[in-house]
Amino acid sequence: MEIASSSLCQAHKVAPTRQPSPPVNSCSLGSVSVIGFSLPQISSPSLAKCRRKQSSYGVVRACVAVEEKTRTAIIRIGTRGSPLALAQAYETRAKLQSKHPELTEDGAIHIEIIKTTGDKILSQPLADIGGKGLFTKEIDEALINGHIDIAVHSMKDVPTYLPDKTVLPCNLVREDVRDAFICLTAATLADLPAGSVVGTASLRRKSQILHKYPSLSVEENFRGNVQTRLSKLQGGKVHATLLALAGLKRLSMTENVASILSLDEMLPAVAQGAIGIACRTDDDKMANYLASLNHEETRLAVACERAFLETLDGSCRTPIAGYAAKDEEGNCYFRGLVASPDGTRVLETSRKGPYVFEDMVKMGKDAGQELLSRAGPGFFGN
Repeated sequence: MEIASSSLCQAHKVAPTRQPSPPVNSCSLGSVSVIGFSLPQISSPSLAKCRRKQSSYGVVRACVAVEEKTRTAIIRIGTRGSPLALAQAYETRAKLQSKHPELTEDGAIHIEIIKTTGDKILSQPLADIGGKGLFTKEIDEALINGHIDIAVHSMKDVPTYLPDKTVLPCNLVREDVRDAFICLTAATLADLPAGSVVGTASLRRKSQILHKYPSLSVEENFRGNVQTRLSKLQGGKVHATLLALAGLKRLSMTENVASILSLDEMLPAVAQGAIGIACRTDDDKMANYLASLNHEETRLAVACERAFLETLDGSCRTPIAGYAAKDEEGNCYFRGLVASPDGTRVLETSRKGPYVFEDMVKMGKDAGQELLSRAGPGFFGN
């Protein structure tokens, strides 16, 4: 496995060179290692000596701005290497540093970038690749093997089961769960002329688009990070696309949004907008750090949605959507949806009950059982 690592000085920007993406700011204290990506080109006089110290494996041994060897990290964070994944890792690092002064020291937190199966295979739609954990498997393996201490995931990428020896006790405060409509020529999906092509790799989005706007077409193999997809849109490969508003906010890229879809128009993916952080089951030290970051309202909502998903046991070929939130009365209101990929059949349900873990998990399971029964045999056959 090719590994490249670099101690980052303040105010330097780094982005994996795999994707033609804008650089991501990594200007807080810490270090970053990259597994499976080539090192970025950093134009900085202060790093000139760093480049001369690279080994044949591309390992930068030291940063000129910190002549001495960086101290052993207290926490090693594992993450994917996309700009959005890095933004989420940096958010996690910042929150840890804000609550624990010992983590603000240089090198106390190290970020390990790990290339996943989903990052490696970009030429096929996700549904065609198949399998679960496309964006988490390699990170989970690094956690189990002790190469990292915590793993930062987009919760909607996390399978409903967790690998042995791992636990996911922490969700950060959830971002906006809605989807954003991105288009250069129209303000909404309804404004698109018949025959317009919408690019999305999500069968959930595809099915809901075609259900409400059957005159539109959907390009499924529309993959890549946020910047890549926006570049494809600007290059005319599709007329419009949908992206999670949460990701655009975390990347400070909301200027690209033409409009925001309501929950009635596009129900989000299970756990959309939520960041989850995992650690090993026997690592009490990391569990304590994560407990200080956990947002319980988000954790309970995600648990409800994932119980719904687990009950349906949907594959990558099954469009499933679900969203739980606290209403004005302080109760949980859950909405769930399953659909055929072509959008010709959409089944929806909802539940309301106490905003308590056991009750919310029960609501999610019950909603899933209802839709399984209504869908009938063969609906989830793929």
